[in-house]
Amino acid sequence: MMKAIIFDFDGTLADTLPVCFYAFQSVFKEFDDIEVTSDEIKSMFGPSETGIIKENLKNSNFDQAIDMYYQKYKEKHADLVKANEEMNDLLHSLKKQGYKLGIVTGKARKSLVISLDHLEMNELFDVIITGDDVSIPKPHPEGLKQALSLLNVTNDEALFIGDSDADIKAGKQANVWTVGVQWLPNYQTQDFSVQPDQTFNRVGEFIESLAGERS
Repeated sequence: MMKAIIFDFDGTLADTLPVCFYAFQSVFKEFDDIEVTSDEIKSMFGPSETGIIKENLKNSNFDQAIDMYYQKYKEKHADLVKANEEMNDLLHSLKKQGYKLGIVTGKARKSLVISLDHLEMNELFDVIITGDDVSIPKPHPEGLKQALSLLNVTNDEALFIGDSDADIKAGKQANVWTVGVQWLPNYQTQDFSVQPDQTFNRVGEFIESLAGERS
């Protein structure tokens, strides 16, 4: 019986990839004087924003660059990230049905909190694992295993929903049911290299599938 539903964040729960791209592009332009594309930034994903900057920025002023990332992320959030009523309805509905909800994201907690505050999602999750909370990022299953432990559920009582290969690989390695989604305007993976157990292009399809399992 499914007891917990765990989500990735960027591109899965919220259409935050545009503000991530904007903040990274601002940093690389300011500190390295280079233009980086959205696809180039996607290829850096895995570590938290701090890790991405430290691993990819040539300029060694990491602390200033990281501060600028969060400043740009926060100042443009309202313009680039809109609340998604369908997603909010989904989360509130799952809570009412008694599911435990979690987030496992590569984002740093600082940027995640900015987004959760802006989107009024703060009170909805029973556990949140960020890139700051793990020693090895996705596709390693460390974060998911932490979440399962904190939620007090077994791997066959949880599913993990994500929009990237790293999400699906992490879910497979944690032996949870994997759901690949492309239901927001911006998502990371067009064609999954490892096939999820299920894929959905609309939130409504996922709701129907869950309802079928419970009936």
